[in-house]
Amino acid sequence: MSKGLSLWFAFSSIMLLAVTAIMISYSGWLATLLFVVSVANIGWGFVIRAKKERREARTTSETAS
Repeated sequence: MSKGLSLWFAFSSIMLLAVTAIMISYSGWLATLLFVVSVANIGWGFVIRAKKERREARTTSETAS
């Protein structure tokens, strides 16, 4: 994954988790929703990274043969 994309996922995850922490004081339901969105954002970052690594491994193995 490129550095820019990694930075984006890190920053957006931190912002979502910070807003989730603030929302705990105001609304439990909204905090729960934001927590789920935060976890989904972190998971999506891992999915993109795994797909890119698989694609690079496939390209490397094809050029080696």
